Amino acid sequence: MKKGQFEGQGGEDPTSKERIWQVVSMIPPGKVASYGQVAALAGLPAHARYVGALMARLPPGTRLPWHRVVNAGLRVSARGDPDGEAEQRRRLEAEGVSLVGGRVVAECRWEAGR
Repeated sequence: MKKGQFEGQGGEDPTSKERIWQVVSMIPPGKVASYGQVAALAGLPAHARYVGALMARLPPGTRLPWHRVVNAGLRVSARGDPDGEAEQRRRLEAEGVSLVGGRVVAECRWEAGR
């Protein structure tokens, strides 16, 4: 699959979404992963923006730990909704994730397979 190409309903490959959701569900409490890291682990390298778009479209009340996915700079990404950003920070801090200057400390980055 080439960057920007997705098959299936709505131009997306349902199995790609499922792989992304599976990776996100594996991020342990107290750890974060970047959009690019999630994409690579789902077998979709160079599709970080696709991961971000999927996270943004999750329904309210989802059990998927969307808050554990941050940008490549280990920062909470601007969502256009200040309440959403505050909620993500609140959830991360409740799990013991440290943020210094708005950035997640490196020790909280998830190393898959460790």
